[in-house]
Amino acid sequence: MTARPFPTGTILGYPRIGRRRELKRAVESFWAGRIDAAELEATAAGLRSATRERLAELGLGRADSAIPESFSYYDQVLDAAVAVGAIPARFERLRGADGGVDLAGYFTIARGEGDDAPLEMTKWFDSNYHYLVPEISPTTRFELHAERIVAEFVEARDAGFLTRPVVVGPITFLLLAKAADDAPAGFRPIDRLDELVPVYAQLLAELAAAGAEWVQLDEPALVSESIDEPRARVIAAIAAAYDVLGAADDRPAIFVAAPYGSLGDALPALAAAPVEAIGLDLVRGSLPDALDDLDPATAESLAAKTLVAGVVDGHNIWRGDLAAAFARVEAVQSLSGSVAVSTSTSLLHVPHDVDDESKLDPRLVSWLAFADQKVAQVAALARGLAEGRGAIAETLDAASVALADRAGAPGVRVPSVRERLAVLQPTDFSRADYDERLLAQDSLDLPELPTTTIGSFPQTGEIRRARAGLVGGTITADAYDGLMRDEIERVIRLQEDLGLDVLVHGEPERNDMVQYFAELLDGFAVTEHGWVQSYGSRCTRPSILWGDVSRPAPMTVAWAEYAQSLTGQHVKGMLTGPVTILAWSFVRDDLPLGDTARQVALALRDEIADLEAAGIRIIQVDEPALRELLPLKLADQPAYLDWSVGSFRLATAGAASATQVHTHLCYSEFGVIIDAIKNLDADVTSIEAARSRMEVVDDLATSGFDHGIGPGVYDIHSPRVPSIDEVTTLLERAVREIPANRLWVNPDCGLKTRGYDETVASLGHIIAATRAVRASLSVAAV
Repeated sequence: MTARPFPTGTILGYPRIGRRRELKRAVESFWAGRIDAAELEATAAGLRSATRERLAELGLGRADSAIPESFSYYDQVLDAAVAVGAIPARFERLRGADGGVDLAGYFTIARGEGDDAPLEMTKWFDSNYHYLVPEISPTTRFELHAERIVAEFVEARDAGFLTRPVVVGPITFLLLAKAADDAPAGFRPIDRLDELVPVYAQLLAELAAAGAEWVQLDEPALVSESIDEPRARVIAAIAAAYDVLGAADDRPAIFVAAPYGSLGDALPALAAAPVEAIGLDLVRGSLPDALDDLDPATAESLAAKTLVAGVVDGHNIWRGDLAAAFARVEAVQSLSGSVAVSTSTSLLHVPHDVDDESKLDPRLVSWLAFADQKVAQVAALARGLAEGRGAIAETLDAASVALADRAGAPGVRVPSVRERLAVLQPTDFSRADYDERLLAQDSLDLPELPTTTIGSFPQTGEIRRARAGLVGGTITADAYDGLMRDEIERVIRLQEDLGLDVLVHGEPERNDMVQYFAELLDGFAVTEHGWVQSYGSRCTRPSILWGDVSRPAPMTVAWAEYAQSLTGQHVKGMLTGPVTILAWSFVRDDLPLGDTARQVALALRDEIADLEAAGIRIIQVDEPALRELLPLKLADQPAYLDWSVGSFRLATAGAASATQVHTHLCYSEFGVIIDAIKNLDADVTSIEAARSRMEVVDDLATSGFDHGIGPGVYDIHSPRVPSIDEVTTLLERAVREIPANRLWVNPDCGLKTRGYDETVASLGHIIAATRAVRASLSVAAV
């Protein structure tokens, strides 16, 4: 086949939730039955149309495949699973007469229904996006049902756009999948690659027939050395998949994108594959500077391909050094005569448009680039590539001026903060021995299998309206505080009535577990409309960490003290840990992350001291993002684990032995970092376990983990209410592997996103199941 030239400038993907979260609202309205599928489809079509028009306005071509067709109603991995027919056996009933799944069925697989649990969810590489984990077995029936993928391309074509369909590649799809429950021991999803690839070939043929000239297959698994599969097998899969796809006669040209790091030892295999373009992340990754640094065969292969240089950071919001980015593009020209400019990753990780932010300091705004600004940067660099550096000299110079202004701005460097870091000693990172702490914490007088929740309770419409009223000036601060105190008392009484052992205040005053602290710490700024997709319809608004961090005043003490005054039971103080505050913010790129993490840790250390002084005996420091930031390259992981664990220990090491320190981690492959979790040295660690059906207990049992542990028994990311029998089964499995005197009972995560009816029912079932298991343990002990 003869490929049409790849566009000179492109992006790997664009935010799909809508500039004002229109997709979120439409999807949730569909789930609630307020609109039907046709209305949801119409909203989605409108968003896709607006995206194409906006990208063309910003400088991407309408008719050269520069605009990616990267929309998803929920998740791109789920899209691929449905497109290739990889439907779990428990959802077979959702297939229509043609074997496909409609929109309602698609959402059911994502969210679960009745006793049928949804697909497991976990982090997408080292980002804060969550994907749904396909379940594959030897009997999974691969067959093409890609009507939506083709229809969206045709929709664009009919509107005058020649777009580029984006699909998760076959290797990444299988490497991110898990073996289904009915798979035999030793089965690996990648074992099915030879049977899956022909379905992808059929998809390519259908797209070609519809008029697609290029297709983008995303293969980020090729850059990751953390995939649980021998690296040699991952590399061998490249030829196994792409020799077949590349040899197909009826197909668009293939662009394989490999974001989130360097291809490394996978580069020669991908270079040798019969694909027309390769996307390289040159923000997180690198490439040899010249053909002489490559083996002759790889150099020859790369020279014959289009190299798509990902030099605009798709993972962060800084305007950056455009002159340096353009220099990297020019360097890539030594490897191939056909070079294009791109973002390093999809832009789904950043908000839509910094011009929407009317309340940010204008000086800070001048340092930023959200999705729209990054598209404009790509267009400018592409123009420079086509016309020469002189054509964009003014743009490059303006970015350099902004970079210099940022470096010298007040607050970016604060001497007192840096001096405090400079005098830290090893003793500042360690508590007393765990056995000594256990004895001191006996006075907490907790029962066997103590029950608790992770922190937040449902954020009702009344709470959100009160917060909006405070921001909008329609209610006073005193009135707002009164409403929050009323809600805290209601939550305390509810927990007492349910029979929970360790209570929480429910966090009604917190808009977000990171933003709340960002608003109270120096060195941060918060946005109005800076929403990004976390998973499905859930969005977060990451704060901007732009300067040195310090705590001007206590942040949580008054709320915790008030909640504790309402009850004779223990109420946990609730803090967000330093790694998670970094991971769920747009963090500064001008200081090592470890230094910034220690700055945040010192602020939290001061907060813990104030909570203890206020009489709070149990303090939870959440680190759900600990696994998230783990580097994809094995050589980089020890340094990360050193500073990330160290920052948590710095935050908590000042706590007295009698203070019980909890932490929480969620939706991660814990086996990879089990030693790091042990090294956190928290007295109690709660972790996600319900959606994976308590798989993590095997890792815990074999690792020698000997501190308190609370594997979750209620998947809060699904609207399902787990039955008493279901929770009992999970607890019984946990008790078989973990001594009961170390086991806690809790949901997987906070309850903020759930409704009260399902929350109360689920917690009631947890309490009933816990009492049943306690009784069985008592009988067994007699």
